[in-house]
Amino acid sequence: MPSPGPRTLYDKLWDAHAVAEDDGETLLYVDLHLLHEVTSPQAFAGLAAAGRTVRRPERALALSDHNVPTMGQAAGPAGVADAAARAQLEALVDNTRRFGIENFPMGDPRGGIVHVVGPEQGRSQPGMTIVCGDSHTSTHGAFGALAFGIGTSEVEHVLATQTIRQRKSRNMRICVEGRLAPHVHAKDLALHLLGLVGVDGATGHVIEYAGAAVRALSMEGRMTLCNLSIEMGARAGLVAPDATTFAYLEGRGAAPGGEAWTAALARWRTLPSDAEAVFERELRIDAADVAPMVSWGTNPSQVIGIDGRIPDPAGLPSADARDAAARALAYMALLPGQKIAGTRLDRVFIGSCTNSRIEDLRIVADIVRGRRVAPHVRAMVVPGSGLVKRAAEAEGIDAVLRAAGFDWREPGCSMCVGMNPDRLHPGERCAATSNRNFENRQGRGGRTHLMSPALAAASAIAGGIADPASLD
Repeated sequence: MPSPGPRTLYDKLWDAHAVAEDDGETLLYVDLHLLHEVTSPQAFAGLAAAGRTVRRPERALALSDHNVPTMGQAAGPAGVADAAARAQLEALVDNTRRFGIENFPMGDPRGGIVHVVGPEQGRSQPGMTIVCGDSHTSTHGAFGALAFGIGTSEVEHVLATQTIRQRKSRNMRICVEGRLAPHVHAKDLALHLLGLVGVDGATGHVIEYAGAAVRALSMEGRMTLCNLSIEMGARAGLVAPDATTFAYLEGRGAAPGGEAWTAALARWRTLPSDAEAVFERELRIDAADVAPMVSWGTNPSQVIGIDGRIPDPAGLPSADARDAAARALAYMALLPGQKIAGTRLDRVFIGSCTNSRIEDLRIVADIVRGRRVAPHVRAMVVPGSGLVKRAAEAEGIDAVLRAAGFDWREPGCSMCVGMNPDRLHPGERCAATSNRNFENRQGRGGRTHLMSPALAAASAIAGGIADPASLD
């Protein structure tokens, strides 16, 4: 039943997709099911064992991203050295062919990271429910879609029924008013919010991001912000669709056209939260308080501004926080009171589903143009899709990056997840535009500092963690 009274965007999405209710859970219809090679093989095997078919194959899209090497993709899965990775990639090709699912395989120029490709193909649209066997599915909430990650058994359930069982979350709104300062981007805003909320501060909630600073973000920026919602413990993140959303989608391959576009706009404009809608939690911040941010620890909430110093665990309010900070400092080989700026780096990674879109690469190119990567740093840029790569090359961005000393790679998750050849060696320190800095995340013993593409670019040039303003 629809929620009574004024409704939030989340309420509207939930109500529109509720099929049935049972014992406190709701069966939701799924509009778009995104698949990749790591969490789908077992699901397809379960279907085959039970003799089931895929309920709505046209509502699915498959990509190879986690395991793919970022060089030599023209060889396809056969060119992947790791046997387990190769088997998963080959299984995705076989399974999607058998069940009639559209697949952009390794080497296809339309392929790349699932959370980059879905939006750029126009598959991610306002008002949808979107699921994928990957936690950062929250990215697609930037379009005003209810998007969240699911487990492998749930992947099988969606394939078989085009539905999923869920318990409704609570509503949370984060309003960011004002304007972000120069060299401060959506990634900085997301890390700032993580520092305020913590890695479990939004547990049990769906976050709607609102306010002038959020409305001013491009779709790429909104995707970055929603991408990191899961790191706050939220089930999903949302931004209400508006003219920015519509301009991004218009003319994309899977977006409606003609009269269907006019009808879609009329429907999408009804989605924003009602003026009197009630949120169980609200947080308001001033965009002017957001600095260029960098992580110092081993979870994404352990962050400080670029001008800050590493906190002393002894000054933290709880025993758990003190223990976590002490362990993080030991792993990261940092000291309380140490300035984060100037911390020497070995590697720089610019990519991932968080920051590998054309806007991100333009920011990097603007900063490094006419400069050179520090001699002791190995820096790499991995575009999020084949189409992002083509666009960057058409603009000459690749030439700027190569001239500065960056490796220019083929699309994929790359070093973000450490499931492919792009990994840190033990003890290496890396500036990364990805979303997680857990122990061993980017390679066993690797030390990861999360930051924006602007900071990562400046840090590559400086040879240590640096504010882009320091290069001006």
